[in-house]
Amino acid sequence: MKSHHILVLSLVALLVASCNPESKGKHLFILSGQSNMVGLLPEESFTPVIQARFGKDNVIVVKDAHGGQPIRRWYKDWKPLQGNEPKAQPDLYDSLWTKTNTAIQKEKIATVTFIWMQGERDAREKLGDVYEESLIGLYDQLSADLKRNDLNFIIGRLSDFDIQNEKYPHWTLIRDIQVKVAESNPRFGWIDTDDLNDGYNKNGKEIRNDLHMSEEGYIEMGKRFAEQAILLVKD
Repeated sequence: MKSHHILVLSLVALLVASCNPESKGKHLFILSGQSNMVGLLPEESFTPVIQARFGKDNVIVVKDAHGGQPIRRWYKDWKPLQGNEPKAQPDLYDSLWTKTNTAIQKEKIATVTFIWMQGERDAREKLGDVYEESLIGLYDQLSADLKRNDLNFIIGRLSDFDIQNEKYPHWTLIRDIQVKVAESNPRFGWIDTDDLNDGYNKNGKEIRNDLHMSEEGYIEMGKRFAEQAILLVKD
């Protein structure tokens, strides 16, 4: 009879452990990109939503973003459509990787979600013709470095700032590419930012269809990224 009780208790312990998210590892969220990612403060809206879903102790959020930078500052194999200039200079990826690798030391990672808000610089420099290859290449690059084939990928589509392609000639081209890539894989997704660049910016200036998001827009963007991430993460 005693052995029977021990067996039951052992089975209960195993069941509890299997239901505990901590036993499977933590959920890693990597946020990167240029100025509109710089403006997003994860602690304002992204991280609270993620923690409410997965638990504060089960989440790692890493952000490393730099304003005004093209994707070639992250993607190591970036090449122009013609010629040899400009060249890839992936120092910002090295910075992101160092920060990420430091954050996950001695941690068991259950899932990884890569969140990307970038493309304005490439649209301005008319480099949209190689943006699709670069976007997928960056995803593959991070997957290889993390030694995983199950990364989730969320892209913030460029806003409606220059729908007429007047100041940034490849604006709509890159918007379309971002959606195309995001819809090419069940692990991928995208968020709409068209309504986030109206209102008042962080300096109190009224804006409309601005290059950057409003103060409330950044808060909402964080929520949208979090909600899309929750849909993709399988815990």
